[in-house]
Amino acid sequence: MKTTTSHIDCHDAGHAAAVCRSPLQPAACDLVRVGSRRWFLQTGLAGLAGLSLPELLRCRAQGGVTGRADRKAVILIWLSGGPSQLDTWDPKPDAPSAVRGPFGSTATKVPGVRISEYFPRQATIMDRLALVRSVDCSTSTDHFPAPMQAGNPFAQRSKIDPHIGTQPSMGSVAARFRGANDPAMPAFVGMADLNLFFADVLGAGPMGGAYEAADAGQLAGRLTLPRGIQAARAEDRAGLCRQFDRLRRDLDAGDTMARMDHYRRQALDIVLSGKARQAFRLDLESDRIRDAYGRNSFGEKMLLARRLIEAGVTFVTVSPIFGYFDNHGDDVVWGGLIKGLKPLLPRLDQALFALVRDLEARGLLDDTLVLALGEFGRSPIFSQRGTGGREHWSNCMSMLAAGGGLTHGQVVGSTDARGGEVKDARVTPSDLGATVYRHLGIDLNSQWTDLQGRPQPIVTERGRPIPGAELRLS
Repeated sequence: MKTTTSHIDCHDAGHAAAVCRSPLQPAACDLVRVGSRRWFLQTGLAGLAGLSLPELLRCRAQGGVTGRADRKAVILIWLSGGPSQLDTWDPKPDAPSAVRGPFGSTATKVPGVRISEYFPRQATIMDRLALVRSVDCSTSTDHFPAPMQAGNPFAQRSKIDPHIGTQPSMGSVAARFRGANDPAMPAFVGMADLNLFFADVLGAGPMGGAYEAADAGQLAGRLTLPRGIQAARAEDRAGLCRQFDRLRRDLDAGDTMARMDHYRRQALDIVLSGKARQAFRLDLESDRIRDAYGRNSFGEKMLLARRLIEAGVTFVTVSPIFGYFDNHGDDVVWGGLIKGLKPLLPRLDQALFALVRDLEARGLLDDTLVLALGEFGRSPIFSQRGTGGREHWSNCMSMLAAGGGLTHGQVVGSTDARGGEVKDARVTPSDLGATVYRHLGIDLNSQWTDLQGRPQPIVTERGRPIPGAELRLS
């Protein structure tokens, strides 16, 4: 990720069009293709492995996974690049300047808890948040989202394909063992920069393509019928069948239509219901709500995450912008602390604040676990290159949690005086996975079968849910 390219921001005039493109903008070529005899097999919900939506639904049905009466969900906000714990949620105001950094800290609503001065909104709702300052990310060795998104310290890049992991993501486990809260929605959706999706959203890996994340950027705009098919109402099955018959005569499809079984019909139902298509429409939100989140990639993606969760998606991974927290210094693309990190923190603060308040106002906060973290932290001492940044630091990092019925207004764990080593209450990737699965009602003893037929546990190394410990201040 290191480069000498000038700093990039999605709202700067010189930013590349591919990065600026809205996650809601329809793709250049619809996957549900006009004139394609396999249009109803190509809605793109299964992702990497190329499974069709009907095949995905068949896998879910065989596993007994359907829509849920309870609405437990997870929003994982991926702070791509590795955010500095010292400059976000674990400031050290009494440390020497070389450790403390250029930013100040601010008091919060919880006595004794201080966070970055650029998080004033979060400070006002700290009683509804929980900070974990003792995350052990020592097995996270590069910018790949495993092991943190897998909740598994053994998850790494696959040697067969560096774009996939050796273990499934927590979102894929949720898709396998829980499924969607509404069968008209995919169980697992990811949001990341175009062409960099699997750099920031860990998929199913060896668990299989049926449990891949649906790419929001690819999915948006594709949940429509092809030319020649019109359905004013989903209930108009007889009229729809007649239209299919007319379309079929024009297709070199053999017996394709005759073989449309229950799962293909269910896939068609998802398209016809319009619920998924509606969930992607940010234009249905009021200007007040959109302004509250922020009209940028942080705000728009978090608002879309809320809409997807509300519509019935179980797990959403959100990466606002690829690599933005990789703040080595001003000689790399994302800059150092002043030129790179400082402009990001208010946007993150605004969007997180709006998301928590919005979920609370809609009665969704207790059922929705919100997590904000990256792949690792940053070094406690400034870069020696004199460019005002911090280097990768896998010894520890901080993360934020909200909702999910957790004990809030607390700090779990602490680091040493320099913010570089875990001091107490170490939290591992396995603990993170156990926390997510307990929230979703998934048995922590569950196992899945890999491609070699071997059983694999979803929680490893005696992982346990992060405790709702009493307040511990560093």
